[in-house]
Amino acid sequence: MVTLGKNERIDDLFDTNLKIIQSPDVFAFSLDAVLLAKFVYVPIQKGSLVDLCTGNGAIPFMLTTRTKGHITGIEIQPRLYEMAKRSAALNGLERQVSFLCDDVKTAPEKLGKHQYDIVTCNPPYFPKHQARDRNLNEHLAIARHEIFITLEDVIAVSSQLLKQKGKAAFVHRPDRLMDIMMYMRKHRLEPKRVQFVYPKKGKEANILLIEGTKDGKEGLKILPPVYVYDEQGHYTEDVLEYERR
Repeated sequence: MVTLGKNERIDDLFDTNLKIIQSPDVFAFSLDAVLLAKFVYVPIQKGSLVDLCTGNGAIPFMLTTRTKGHITGIEIQPRLYEMAKRSAALNGLERQVSFLCDDVKTAPEKLGKHQYDIVTCNPPYFPKHQARDRNLNEHLAIARHEIFITLEDVIAVSSQLLKQKGKAAFVHRPDRLMDIMMYMRKHRLEPKRVQFVYPKKGKEANILLIEGTKDGKEGLKILPPVYVYDEQGHYTEDVLEYERR
């Protein structure tokens, strides 16, 4: 029996048979996490995977539907870390998914360099100085703004964790694309696949998915666009296809 804390609830984890503990007091998973978990290449039968800035563990849990490899989630906020651990127990996934409560920048020393096949991350999107909402509570501010970690930190740590030819995948805002690609190449992650996600046709892209290979060869593929909603406000087949993967 999993115990819930104050203001916590158990939600369905998108299209899976899994459950996740969430709270309006802290950052909850969003479509960004779902799209990243479906976008990234993963080894099916075995492998070692890491999810940085894991929050309440949504991406590691969704990845268990695609791989039998072991997944480690790293989260700096103790409240979210504890929620993720209880969600792992709720779903009976303690043997496949584990969590570390620590600063992501310590991951290469704590987990070991050049040990992992896949790294994923849904990082804070906004530089610390770009505070969009100064009324955010501490949990939401840390999740949304680069208070404890920067974009370059995330990419540098990903590269250090990965084996040769391992893959790193990120979800971010399209306006950071040039920064992302610059940092990826700087830290030996060759961009290989990019996909833009649009709220609906006729709107600008608001989500970017990108994957790179550690010391990979040059050659970038721009994948077909994903449209989230149709004119009636329903999920499109693009998103439903993601759900069925």
